[in-house]
Parts: sequence; C-alpha cells; structure tokens
Amino acid sequence: MTEAEQLDILVEKCNRLKAEISKVIIGQEDIVNKVLVSMFSGGHCLLVGVPGLAKTLLVNTIAKALGLTYNRIQFTPDLMPMDITGSEILDTDKNFRFIKGPVFSNIVLADEINRTSPKTQSALLESMQEHSVTVLGKTYKLDQPFFVLATQNPIEQEGTYPLPEAQLDRFMFMLWLDYPSFEEEVQILKTTTTDHKAEVEKVLNAEDILALQNIIKKIPVSDNVYNYIVSLVEKTRLNNPNNTIAKQYLSWGAGPRASQYLVMGAKCTAALKGKYSPDIEDVDEVAVPVLRHRIVLNYSAGAEGYTTEDIIKMIIKETK
Repeated sequence: MTEAEQLDILVEKCNRLKAEISKVIIGQEDIVNKVLVSMFSGGHCLLVGVPGLAKTLLVNTIAKALGLTYNRIQFTPDLMPMDITGSEILDTDKNFRFIKGPVFSNIVLADEINRTSPKTQSALLESMQEHSVTVLGKTYKLDQPFFVLATQNPIEQEGTYPLPEAQLDRFMFMLWLDYPSFEEEVQILKTTTTDHKAEVEKVLNAEDILALQNIIKKIPVSDNVYNYIVSLVEKTRLNNPNNTIAKQYLSWGAGPRASQYLVMGAKCTAALKGKYSPDIEDVDEVAVPVLRHRIVLNYSAGAEGYTTEDIIKMIIKETK
C-alpha cells in the first residue's frame, strides 16, 4: 500500500472518528479537530475554558472512540508527585515493588492542572517529553501512544499555581473553549436531560494511531513553507530590531519548539483535508494555538486592549 493510499484511509477513519465524537459532543468542531491534530502529531494539548463546557467529557469521549487506555488525575493542592508517577512499596516478601501511577496510560487527563503545586506539576515534565518516568533512579517506559490532555479554568485565580514556561512549552496546543451557540445549547439540553445515552464506537486503536503518526512524519514539506514558519516564529522575538510588533507589544517570544510544532501541525492539518503536502494556509490554521502560550504580552499590549491572538494575527499578516 502506497503512502497516498494510507493517507486516504487516514482521512476516511478520521471522518468516522469525528462522527462518533459528535454523538456526545455538540458543536466544538474546531476544538475536536485541533485535539485530533495534536494527538496524531504526537503532541499534548492544554484545554482552557470556564466550567461546564465539557472539557472532561470531550477527553473521555475521544479516549473511547480511539480505543485507548485512559486515566484521569484530579489535580488538587495536596496532590504529590508519586500520586502521578507511582511509587515503590515493600511487599510481604520484604522486596521493593514498583506500583505504577495513573500516568501509565495512553491518554492522561490532567484535570485542573493549575490547582496543584509546581513540584507536582513538574512530575509531568519527563513523561511529556521523554515518555518515561524515573523513580528512585529506575526508568520506566510509558505505554505508546501517550498523550497528556490538561484542563484549566481561566477565571479561578485564588488557590491556583500558573504553569511555568517550561511546562507550558511542552504542550503543542493551547485551546480556548468558547460558549456554545444558541442552537447548540438547545441541542445539548435535548440530549443530556433525558434517559438517552449515546454509545461511542471504537474507530481506531493504539497500533492505528502509531501508524498514522508515522505517515504524518513522512509527509513532505516545501522549502517555502519551512521558510514561512521560521520567519513567523522569528518575528515574535525581540532580538531583531526589525521586528516592530514584537518590540512594541511583546516581552518574550517563541522558541524553536514552536517551529517544530507548526511543521507537524501543518502536516497533520493538510493530511486530514486529504492533501499530500501542507501549504501556508495550513500553517496559519495552527499558528494561534501553537503560539498563544509561547509569547508574553507587555504592558503596552494590555493598555491598548490587544489579546495574544490579536498580536499573532498581526504577525501573520506582516509575515506574508
């Protein structure tokens, strides 16, 4: 089977996958698509939204449709690192035995990740980057594929610990969930206030996803797309005096990992559209969720009422 034929199968399965997810999740098509792009690209995702927007339900539904093992970790101020990674215990034979924590799963939902201390948040760092956990000098490999999907509420500031830049940078996408439309909310009420329960069928399995990730890595990218990505990311940095937008509105720019994720995101976005190579429009489609948590606005941006998304769109327009 050629790679083009494999790509066509990918598109057909992803359409089936979205159809299964839509049985439970009303609306949020762009969010669902971006989460799938992140997962098929081998990245992790941070979902930000007010309570009640079905962030947890979305992750649970995707796990069922993908046929993957799934664990939810409710982050609280008293959560310890070993509650995530696992720990060694002394068994009845007086031998130390490692008990795996909930991170040993294909999909890990880190629910309200900003409610726990930085020490516990950092327990996810190695697992997200290296796909392994080290406990008392011993390294344990995680199941593959492995994804961390984290949620946080933007309006609850008291008793929260903002994620440090090193932790944020390990998320491929930061996705902001918005309120449903009037029609969508009516449909939500009709489907959630009765005794009817939608059943989600499994569309893919772990082997399928690993194969899809391998296909996406092999998708060719033209030099003009590579150049556009580097130019876009470079314009967020303050080390170039010609970057007028960055100089005026940013206090920190994106690093090389942003460029890598833009390439992978554009590849996967193109693949899900049935295209065999990404173009600049595919890069633009993933630019906001890739960059919004990798740049820091300065006082001037806030004073003039600009959001991070506004600045990214200004930089995209200037780059073209």
